[in-house]
This record gives sequence, structure tokens and C-alpha cells, in this order.
Amino acid sequence: MNRPSDWSLVWGQIRYQNKIFWRTPVAAFFTLVFPLMFLLVFTVIFGNDEIPDLGVTTAQFYAPALAVFGAVSATYTNLAIGTAIARDLGILKRIRGTPLPPWAYLAGRIGSAAYLAAIAAVIMLGVGILVFGVEVYPETLPSLVVTFAVGVACWSSLGMLAAAVSPSGDSAPAVTNATLLPLAFISDVFIPPGPDTPVWLDTVGNIFPLKPFVVAFQDAFTPQVAATTDSWLGHMHWAELGVMVAWGVAGILLALRLFRWEPKGGERVGKPAPVTADKG
Repeated sequence: MNRPSDWSLVWGQIRYQNKIFWRTPVAAFFTLVFPLMFLLVFTVIFGNDEIPDLGVTTAQFYAPALAVFGAVSATYTNLAIGTAIARDLGILKRIRGTPLPPWAYLAGRIGSAAYLAAIAAVIMLGVGILVFGVEVYPETLPSLVVTFAVGVACWSSLGMLAAAVSPSGDSAPAVTNATLLPLAFISDVFIPPGPDTPVWLDTVGNIFPLKPFVVAFQDAFTPQVAATTDSWLGHMHWAELGVMVAWGVAGILLALRLFRWEPKGGERVGKPAPVTADKG
């Protein structure tokens, strides 16, 4: 019997992880529906008029920003929490004792996270286009795709790093939320940039990989940017892409060094107590 190809092994794991995701309503809600609720709330509160100093409507600004937030939630948050819980339950340890290569299992997890990130972005942008009149510009589509691919790869590596440094599956949500949510508030996700934004706050946001992802992705939906040049290479945000690549590489290297296949202490969470004889 021929050994399955590497691709078929990874594809099988991607399908398996997708099934687990869709059978977990809470994860599906916070990844796909929760960011969409922000779009609806913001357009109701602020209306869909043009935002001063930006030259775009509320939906034109928030739809791509929240599409990025949904993609990051699907990769960074879900990947970190799901992998840490699998480690606590002893799943990662058992995988190493099966014929399935461990790298194929992790590749399946990452591939599933990237697939769900694409779905989250498509849903957000689809609602923005159909309901709120968000415009898409063909001139910026190549840079849009490249930015999304680099951003998803970056945050997937950081998700694996977060899983590696989380002491347990119970602590993984705290690790991801404590690092992601503060960044979202200084990375043009929830609050549009304005002339009163402190320079130091803007600088801090540019150091971390969320704001570069948001800015490069948002600009693909900005008419002023789409009209600047006829070359699709002219729409590339090379500096922002460089920041994400640097964080992604650092995340991979640190995750490889710190990743553990067994729970801390070598014991599985929820392990049943040993059975003892009834003395009665």
C-alpha cells in the first residue's frame, strides 16, 4: 500500500480541523459574527457618512479594518487557544505516537486557520459591499491579496508562539486577548486616525504587526490610493509588509524553540482519578 502524499496528509488535517471548528458554535460566533456586529454597530452609531480627514465613508473604513481583525482572530486567537487546549488534553502527545508526521498535524491546524481567516474576511467585505456600498477597486486587488497572505502568515506564526508560551489552555485566551485587544485600539481598527492622535502612540502602533496589516489592507479600499498609479506594484506597502514579515519570522523561530508537545508537568488536564477497590 502506497504511503499518502504529504499534501493529502495536510489536506486531511485541514478538513478535520474545519469540522471541529464548525462544531464549536462559540468559536464560530466570535470569529465570524462578532467582528460583523462591530460593523453594524459603528454604522448605526456614526452613520455611513464620509469621515472627516479620511475621505471615505464609515463602512469603507471599518469593513476592511474589521476584516483584518476577523482574520487575526481566526489565526492568532483560535490557533493559540486550540493548540494549547490540544496540548493539555494530551492530543499533541498522542499525535507523536501515530504514523502521522507531527508537522503535518500542525500544518493542518495552520491551514485551517488561514482558511477560516479568508472566510471571515469575505463575509465582512461581502456584507460591506452588499449592505453598505463598500467599493472595491480592481487596481488594488493584487496588493490586497498579497497583504492578506502576508498578514495571515504573520499572525499564524504568532498564534503558534502564543500557544507555546501559554502555560495551559485555560490561560491561552488571557494571553491572546491581553496582547491583541490593546493593539486593536491603537491600530486603526476601532478608532479612525485623526490629527489629534499623539505621535508616540502612532509610532508604537507601527512597531507591532496589527497596524501595518490594517493600514495596508485599508488603503486598497481608498479611492485616493487607487487613483495614484496605473502599476499594481505602486500600491504595495513595502514597509508594512516588511514589518509583518519580520514579526512572522521571529514568531516562527521562537515558536520552534519554545513549543512543547506535552502539557506542563507531563500530566493531562482532566485525567481521571485512579480506580480503587471498594472496602465495603
